[in-house]
Amino acid sequence: MSVSVVTYEQLKAMLANHGVQLFDVRNPDEFQAGRIPDSVNIPLGQLEESLKLPPLQFQQQFGVKAPKKEDDDIVFHCRSGKRSLTALEIAHRLRFSKARHYAGGYIDWEEREKK
Repeated sequence: MSVSVVTYEQLKAMLANHGVQLFDVRNPDEFQAGRIPDSVNIPLGQLEESLKLPPLQFQQQFGVKAPKKEDDDIVFHCRSGKRSLTALEIAHRLRFSKARHYAGGYIDWEEREKK
């Protein structure tokens, strides 16, 4: 298993401890239809420009503190893991080197939350 991947169990624990910066890279309509608690919606098409924003501007736009390059609690997710993998590549390229993604995505989350 890649070090860049977060499992459902890991994500649940991180959320319980408020120890995660969770970014949902799906479209706003998908986000509105159902989301993981505490996630922040930054659609994939806006991710690169958003991660390049000055911290204050990021905070004004998204209502959360801007992630720092050295943060190890940055997690991206989408519906099934495809877009979040692209998000991860973008983040790594921008030197957010410890960023990870929840490979199961919202599909996995919803499935397990029902149990």
